[in-house]
Amino acid sequence: MSGRSHKELTAKPETEVAVAEQTLVLEQGHIYVHCYYKNGQGDNLIRIWKSTVLIDRVSGARAPLIHVENITYAPTWTRVPNNSTYRFLLIFESLPSTCVAFDLLEDIPEPGGFFVGGILRNQTDVYHVQL
Repeated sequence: MSGRSHKELTAKPETEVAVAEQTLVLEQGHIYVHCYYKNGQGDNLIRIWKSTVLIDRVSGARAPLIHVENITYAPTWTRVPNNSTYRFLLIFESLPSTCVAFDLLEDIPEPGGFFVGGILRNQTDVYHVQL
């Protein structure tokens, strides 16, 4: 998730994301990562890159991102107000059943991508991470 301040991007068009309440049905074989981005630095803009992956720490197997909720794909930005925690969901293909820990990597061609290492695998394949 690359982030930039609103001031850095005032010359570029922005898109705000409409938040819709909906029921999510968990698909067997998918990995669900609930992300929490705390913004305490003035209005900020964030987005997610389609190149974001989960990586098995032992085998190196990668699970690609297949769907997002409540965040925009790059190059479109999502506005995050100052002093708020923004929540969004990333859904990935599954990792091998032998995977016991994995990393979350936003693999992007510019500074600002995120990395969360050493996420321990659980039986539900539903996770919560702070960014």
